[in-house]
Amino acid sequence: MSLTAAVVVASNRAAAGVYEDTTGPLIVEALRDLGFEVSGPEVVSDGEPVGQAIRLAASTGARLVVTTGGTGLTPTDRTPEVTAELLDYQVPGLAEAIRQYGTAHGVATAALSRGLAGVHRQTLVVNLPGSRGGVKDGLAVLGPVVVHAVEQIAGGDHPRS
Repeated sequence: MSLTAAVVVASNRAAAGVYEDTTGPLIVEALRDLGFEVSGPEVVSDGEPVGQAIRLAASTGARLVVTTGGTGLTPTDRTPEVTAELLDYQVPGLAEAIRQYGTAHGVATAALSRGLAGVHRQTLVVNLPGSRGGVKDGLAVLGPVVVHAVEQIAGGDHPRS
């Protein structure tokens, strides 16, 4: 099975050219280090453009879509809502582990992230926060499990000792 992934950055300001996103490239590099062929990062406004980017990535063969941004409490943070509409089922332990990792490492605000993880068709979708620290924490959690998760979604078995 080919390991393909897409990275979607949800940022109204970066999409408008106010500043350059720095979180997407972190995710791309980390996923490549895990053996994924990665497209993106695609920078879009928060809300429905995130959903459109997730649907497009899944329909073109991405086995993993990692989003960054839009998971907080501001009125424009809509990534969890548009993601939830697409998911066939959630993988709550993954999202919880990401929040727990951040809080355990002294970032109290990690508990405020509303990011989700779940499966859309045959694609694992994971929402990470929009901060560089939140992305690094999320990648620390994803690193040891994400290849196995993608393989399981495709019907793979547990590794045998």
